[in-house]
Amino acid sequence: MPAISRRNALTLLALAPGLHSFRAWAQASAKPMRGVMPIVVTPYKPDGAVDYDDLARQMVFYDQCGCTGGAWPQGNGDVLLLSKDERMRGMKVIADACRSTKVASVLGVQAPTKAEMLDYARYAETLQPDALIAMPPSAEQTESAYRDYFAALATLSKRPIFIQTTITGAPKALAPSVEMMAQLAREFPHLAYVKEETPPLVERMKAEVKQRPPLKGVFGATGGDGWLYELRMGLDGEMTAQGMYGDVMVAIWTLYHEGKREQAADAFSKLLLMKNCEAQIPGTERYIFKKRGVFKSTASRRGAPAGQVIIRDLPPDAIAEIEFRFATLKPYLKVALPA
Repeated sequence: MPAISRRNALTLLALAPGLHSFRAWAQASAKPMRGVMPIVVTPYKPDGAVDYDDLARQMVFYDQCGCTGGAWPQGNGDVLLLSKDERMRGMKVIADACRSTKVASVLGVQAPTKAEMLDYARYAETLQPDALIAMPPSAEQTESAYRDYFAALATLSKRPIFIQTTITGAPKALAPSVEMMAQLAREFPHLAYVKEETPPLVERMKAEVKQRPPLKGVFGATGGDGWLYELRMGLDGEMTAQGMYGDVMVAIWTLYHEGKREQAADAFSKLLLMKNCEAQIPGTERYIFKKRGVFKSTASRRGAPAGQVIIRDLPPDAIAEIEFRFATLKPYLKVALPA
């Protein structure tokens, strides 16, 4: 082996931090930011505590379904109902659980202010996730504040970053403009993914698709209500809280891209049946997660007093309707039900 000169050794030492950053970026970019990437739902124990075992199990389930990613904690992950400590611990659980799967860990670092967001982001970076996602800051809703906020995040992290265009808990918040997001993507090539859920949805999505590049990924959300049309528009994936039907969502994605449009439409119609069931029978979502062996409890913090949970005891007729509709999904289920 040739000897390393003192000059070369000093050069390698000088480059080491940059090489480390590049290695971290390369590792974070190994999993594709495309396809079915559900919003992870937060499971709870009957005593109201977050069930971190079930949180990790959810990522394994997504892997079995063929999903390419999972984002947490966003709106449907109860981000507003979690403490800072719960968010920090849950992010580590998600990142660790995804390392042995093909599922990309997408950690949510949003906060009302830039300073708070950067606090979450710095911690997320220590976990080496596959990507980050953030809503705009709710405390300062101006285009310039949004740009400063996301530019700061993109400076801190070189991993793929998603911009969610809405702010949970602020339905009338200013949405980041397509032009601003495209400009940010030109300046920071890794800040190039959009989770779009702001009306007018179709117009914004079409405008974003035209901005590829510099944008690298445009994702639908809003419960997947418009997914079939979004596929026709050429969107890069779906990032929404329908993960209990992860294998059905993967079937829709796969069938459509294989040119089997009628079968994709059939699977999509069955998915909408289940979504409608949740609207009529609150608690369907967690009932299905439990039925499929992912959650141990149907406990939910939504609608419950602070520090408590609601455990819905569904009546027999409601369960019968859920089971009747769920049976229509059978041709598209990849993960077997527990014995």
